[in-house]
Amino acid sequence: MAHFVVLGAGLGGTIMAYELREAVRKEDKVTVVTKDPKYHFVPSNPWIAVGWREPEDVTVDLAPVMKKKGIEFVPVAAEKLHPEENRLELVDGKSISYDYLVIATGPELAFDEIEGFGPDGNTQSICHIDHATKAREAFDAFMKNPGPIIVGAAQGASCFGPAYEFTFILNTALRRAKIRDQVKMTFVSPEPYIGHLGLDGVGDTKGLLESEMRENDIKWMTSTRIKKVEPGKMTVEEIADDGSVKAEKELPFAYSMMLPAFRGIKAVSGIEGLSNPRGFTIIDKHQRNPKYPNIFAIGVCVAIPPMGPTPVPCGVPKTGFMIESMVTATAQNLGQIVRGEEPTNVATWNAVCLADFGDSGIAFVAQPQMPPRNTNWSSTGKWVHLAKIGYEKYFLRKLRKGKSEPYYEKATMHLLGIDRLKAVKKG
Repeated sequence: MAHFVVLGAGLGGTIMAYELREAVRKEDKVTVVTKDPKYHFVPSNPWIAVGWREPEDVTVDLAPVMKKKGIEFVPVAAEKLHPEENRLELVDGKSISYDYLVIATGPELAFDEIEGFGPDGNTQSICHIDHATKAREAFDAFMKNPGPIIVGAAQGASCFGPAYEFTFILNTALRRAKIRDQVKMTFVSPEPYIGHLGLDGVGDTKGLLESEMRENDIKWMTSTRIKKVEPGKMTVEEIADDGSVKAEKELPFAYSMMLPAFRGIKAVSGIEGLSNPRGFTIIDKHQRNPKYPNIFAIGVCVAIPPMGPTPVPCGVPKTGFMIESMVTATAQNLGQIVRGEEPTNVATWNAVCLADFGDSGIAFVAQPQMPPRNTNWSSTGKWVHLAKIGYEKYFLRKLRKGKSEPYYEKATMHLLGIDRLKAVKKG
């Protein structure tokens, strides 16, 4: 019997446990270790922040589902990984030994890298359901006394889609409340151009997003670095192509939501050969760490080099579709290994994204995620909004039933499949 431990129970970790349970032998043991006993559907956080969803609408209690699947569930945060000992130390002082470990922790949010940044400072966040709930309270207060809004991402960020989503969701919410005319909106990003997304664009994301911003009276600043945030004031630096500071500006705001840079969690950071300087886990093409071959990693916590140099650092996003391909490859590889075979499965790392704008949206497909690509496509329309709602319902229904399948792939390619695109857009 082998003991498989999955560290983390977000999008990647939860379905990793499901698929791993089916891929390995019946006598093998699968354990999930996570700091949060409940799963929260992160793509719904922008809707929570404007009151279009309640937290309980997008929450799944994992303990009973895991029990039904025959998976041991330990809702205790990790303190430190000891890879030489095949041991995971927990914050309660206990330890769990493993034969194989899958790191699926997601990121640590690096709010502390900027003075006054984040939900404990002067900006809001939608990275976690608790942040989104707090952002909603701030938004409710803002609606009573509107003023300028700043939305965007900090230098080093690698997740830009939600920033664009939230910008347009706010725009839609303000129009519905008939106070959009009272609010100046500015999008601030380290990207070298609008629609870069950490991917050097996908299809015509630059043109589509710029057009949407012009049509909706949203100004933007790119190649911009946040220096500090004070109550009601954000100090930013516009960076020239040679890295010099072109201009420093003070931007007033009454409400601001800014995405942070990511880094690996402390429990798995600072381990030579396992993590890079930002704490992300190093993997090979089989999702396996080269130094510790019984450790695998999937999701946002894996180390992926940036697309290339930009005036302000931009990371590479890991979309749901991409994460699921990592999950399936890892589960199949571990199934092979435990049966004495060599791993042969490689994740596709394709990117499929549905960015909801509240009543319309933009979708893009990058196959593979890194250019040059076989498919490099983007489009916009009201159908994207409907597709995002459909995906949310599909994913949560399957997750609550403990179904082991590539949710994002099944849902989005059903709704968004290239060969079905015309039919989907027609309704």
